[in-house]
Amino acid sequence: MNNKKIFIPVVIVLIALSVFIGMKIQDVRSDDKISGQIKKFSEVLNITSRYYVDDVDSQKLTEEAIKGMLADLDPHSVYIDAEQLKRVNEDFQGSFEGIGVEFDVINDTLTVVSPISGGPSEKLGIQAGDKIVKIDGLSAIKIPREDVPKKLRGQKGTKVVVTINRAGSPQPLEFEIIRDKIPLYSVDASFMYGDGIGYIKVSRFAATTYDEVVQALEKLKGQGMKKLLLDLRGNPGGYLDQSFKIGSLFIPKGKKIVYTKSRVNEFNETYDSQGGPYSDIPLIVMVNGGSASASEIVSGAVQDWDRGLIVGETTFGKGLVQRQFDLSDGSAFRVTTAKYYTPVGRLIQKPYDGNTYKNALLEELTEGENIFHENDTKDTNRPVFKTFGGRTVYGGGGITPDYIVKLDTLALYTVQLRRLNLIYAYVENYMKQNRKNIESGYSSYNNFRDRFEVDQSMLNGLIELANQKDIPYNDTDFQRDIEYLKTAIKSQIARDIWGNEGSYAVFIHTDEQFKKAITLFDDAIKLANLNK
Repeated sequence: MNNKKIFIPVVIVLIALSVFIGMKIQDVRSDDKISGQIKKFSEVLNITSRYYVDDVDSQKLTEEAIKGMLADLDPHSVYIDAEQLKRVNEDFQGSFEGIGVEFDVINDTLTVVSPISGGPSEKLGIQAGDKIVKIDGLSAIKIPREDVPKKLRGQKGTKVVVTINRAGSPQPLEFEIIRDKIPLYSVDASFMYGDGIGYIKVSRFAATTYDEVVQALEKLKGQGMKKLLLDLRGNPGGYLDQSFKIGSLFIPKGKKIVYTKSRVNEFNETYDSQGGPYSDIPLIVMVNGGSASASEIVSGAVQDWDRGLIVGETTFGKGLVQRQFDLSDGSAFRVTTAKYYTPVGRLIQKPYDGNTYKNALLEELTEGENIFHENDTKDTNRPVFKTFGGRTVYGGGGITPDYIVKLDTLALYTVQLRRLNLIYAYVENYMKQNRKNIESGYSSYNNFRDRFEVDQSMLNGLIELANQKDIPYNDTDFQRDIEYLKTAIKSQIARDIWGNEGSYAVFIHTDEQFKKAITLFDDAIKLANLNK
């Protein structure tokens, strides 16, 4: 009896030991396999460096090899060199250090599109439309766009002198600007749009996005918001924690927002809502093909829980989770470690082969069709899922909206105008003569939106500018896009005076996706059982 008691623990120990040894042997084999490939690469690099006909940049070759290796995995595993990494970090940390202007290079001239609110340029009186012709005494004419940040950004407290040509000023103006920390906002606009509808446009999910959205919601609530339209169109995503926190604002506490699956157990994670003060506000989320990653997490969770309606076009389908690993030379690489799934189990990622997305294998619903109604029986080869309320939704990549509203593509003539930024250039010239009249004639951007009309003489001015740039007039294209062109001109004027809020307030007024979305709040209320 005693021998049997001793025998069982010994067997268990031996089994455990054999499993442990087996795992170690496997690790050794795996390490041997990797070390063999490292040795192979080293041999090729050394021989190439020694015998190649020209001098070899070994750093460049190594970086290209890393890029090629990661590109063979999936579309989102990437190498980021040190300079790129610095810019990426600035973009998503929510701030950078510099002079604080949005800029463009138009006709070889560095042009201030808009001074950033609260930045040093705005405080000094630098205006939209100013031409920066010198930086620290050196000509900025024909400066490459990628060189502008190198000249204007810099450590907080350092100085840069810019020479500006301004319309109406006979002499160039010189400004000594002390660089400062410049906030990068991810909430582009937030305002009320009649009938208690609050509108928030979120352009990305950066480190400060949640705080910005909360601030916008509080502002709109104070202005009488009873319903919310969250615009995530063109939002490429960003930080997972920000999407989870924003989802928590609208989805009741304890409900799953997103989960990840990985080959490595420690990367399997589930994110449940922490609960927020807006879990009972009627909600519509707008998306399109440029909405990706974090945008799809929020819209997917809203849809799966029947919390609101999704309107627009099928999202991009970026559902791979990357982890960043920093390297000793200041560069980094991101490798995919898991996949995102919506609460009901839909894989957000669309099909891919290596770094290339596969051709559209999934049938799209057509405009006007929707998946809101429970009796919708359209055939599709997308995987079919059910929301927690029993509605049909589709998987297979991206989030298919509840209501499909596709925007018309622009004609070639309009595309050429946009490519050369001629709408901006026209408005810039127009504002030289008309700024004071518009500023004094309209009390707000809403007043401007409702009363100002883009007349034929303004359109003729745009046509003439296009002719000067060797874009021949095409009447068929022009008439097809005339309402878009009027809106684009009007929106740019509003941006010049009232900033992003004025621009968006004007633009969405004629936006077909927006106009459809605001008619659906009764459906959203019914869907989420918000009638009390």
